[in-house]
Amino acid sequence: MEPIVIIAVLGIIVLLLFFLGSPLKPIRFISQGAVKLVIGALFLFFLNMLGNQFGIHVPINLITSAVSGFLGIPGMFALVAIEMWII
Repeated sequence: MEPIVIIAVLGIIVLLLFFLGSPLKPIRFISQGAVKLVIGALFLFFLNMLGNQFGIHVPINLITSAVSGFLGIPGMFALVAIEMWII
């Protein structure tokens, strides 16, 4: 796709949002989900750093980040249990 087309489409979207207003609730929902995914990835990073001494390694990807981000510490324990006993 040409850069001018992309810029034109983005400009039209900005103008539509300017005149129609942005839906704040979906944007807030998406941003909270993104923040939880990043927090989950950080949880898994520190788990892998500390668990390396005990042979624990949980891969960091979208699914595991979502589980640990949305469920928190119990989600991390569930991922470790799945990694150790099932896989």
